[in-house]
Amino acid sequence: MNTNDVVYVTGHRNPDSDSICSAIAYAEYLKKNGVNAVACRLGDITRETAFILDYFDVEEPQILKNVKTQISDLDIDPAVPVTSDSTIQKAWTRMKLNNIKTLPVVDEDNHLFGLITLSDIANKYLDILETNVIGSRQSTLRNVLETLNATLVSGCAECFPESGKLVIAAMESNEMDPYIEKSDIVIVGNRQDAQLKALECKVSSIIVTGNAKISKEVIDMAKSTNTIVMSSPHDTFTTSRLITQSIMVACIMTTENLIRFNIDDFVSDIKTKMLQTRYRSYPVVDDNNVIKGFISRYHLISSRKKKVILVDHNEKSQTVEGIEEAEILEIIDHHRYGDIQTAYPIHCKLEPVGSTATIIANIFFENAIRPSRSIAGLLCAAIISDTMNFKSPTTVYKDRMTAEKLAEINGINIEEFATKMIQEGSSIVGKTAKEIIHEDYKEFQLGTHKFAISQIKTMDIHCVDSIEKEIFDYMNELAEEKKYDLVMLVITDIIQEGSLALITGERYDLIEKAFNVEVKNNRVFLPGLVSRKKQIIPEISSIL
Repeated sequence: MNTNDVVYVTGHRNPDSDSICSAIAYAEYLKKNGVNAVACRLGDITRETAFILDYFDVEEPQILKNVKTQISDLDIDPAVPVTSDSTIQKAWTRMKLNNIKTLPVVDEDNHLFGLITLSDIANKYLDILETNVIGSRQSTLRNVLETLNATLVSGCAECFPESGKLVIAAMESNEMDPYIEKSDIVIVGNRQDAQLKALECKVSSIIVTGNAKISKEVIDMAKSTNTIVMSSPHDTFTTSRLITQSIMVACIMTTENLIRFNIDDFVSDIKTKMLQTRYRSYPVVDDNNVIKGFISRYHLISSRKKKVILVDHNEKSQTVEGIEEAEILEIIDHHRYGDIQTAYPIHCKLEPVGSTATIIANIFFENAIRPSRSIAGLLCAAIISDTMNFKSPTTVYKDRMTAEKLAEINGINIEEFATKMIQEGSSIVGKTAKEIIHEDYKEFQLGTHKFAISQIKTMDIHCVDSIEKEIFDYMNELAEEKKYDLVMLVITDIIQEGSLALITGERYDLIEKAFNVEVKNNRVFLPGLVSRKKQIIPEISSIL
């Protein structure tokens, strides 16, 4: 893996403290090993988690909405910009040097406002019927001098005409009148009579080719008539070819109906547009319309996927959106094996412990890396939270021993901290029914059955009595909207070590069969039940 690649470490949707703290800690472990890891969250943090982060002075991880491949993940072609007042010669030279056929036209701040292509230049250059191609509307004196590598002998930029034909004075001077008009630009050789005749016709400019000597008489007459005189080092044929390349890019660029993509656009979204339009390449800009590069179809073939490490979950319904387009590098979890599929073999560490933080803490210890005080505090808090201060049936000896080692590093008293954390995290004051349901909400798919189970931990099992109707209304909405067979809110009493279950859905009988109870008025108390992972899901699975 390229060490410059960003690796996103994320827990599950509706993250609890274990999910957030484990993601932060494992990202820190990876950074210590030279990996460009970023801890992420998939939803809002709970009050308990906010308390933990604030207590140990750790910032909340960034939100990760999805991991679909974006243009920013691809190695797109760099932009080689030109300004609108550049010559088409300069544009063509840049195309040739960079082996490209399209250039973005930008302003001084690199904002995109046009495109110039090789075919645009060819069409203009090969339009042999157009002789009125030079003038201040399409070029400048500076551009002409630069393109021809010419010397200004007389005149100034203000004298350069707005328009005028381009004429090669190859005939005798007494035969030039029918071909030359006022304001024309005349290319002439070393014949002084032809030069003077052009000045008599009051042309705007004469270009003397071959670095021919220009007499004082010609210069004086040019000054009297405000005519520009230039000396070109090239022969007449070459000068006539090159001067048409002094035209400004602005005259031939495309500005209307430009198809551009944003650097943050998803690859899956731009494919259709590409198929509909079939251009060779497309400009890519940022939110400020600053050019970032060009994308072509071949970039989509070798797209680089976002790299993701999943902690505290391994089910598709609980992970980040677009996971099928990402490359999963690792899974670290303490739940049952789910339905995540990978294209290649990966490192997968699933252990039957009470908390993912236990696994991650021991990854530090096993590799002789001491976590910082703040990271040790986060991991210890996550273990306490997920094991309900070691009262959960998911708790194993390794959880307690790991928590004590982490507490020693941070210097906290486990019992005192656990009391503070539980008091802060169990409060539902001011929360809506939706916020309560989604605080620790997980969706499950077992065979053809789909259901959702939410859990809150409290020191008062009657804390939701006042808004029970609103809770049931919202649970019914969820069941109908997402076609759940069962929706359940488990209110776990930390003191009594039991749970009140509020249930909706057509398959509430699953709870009756799994726990040998009778559900009355969509509610039932389940003594001794405190773990969704260890006690609820396995029992429902066995019934199904």
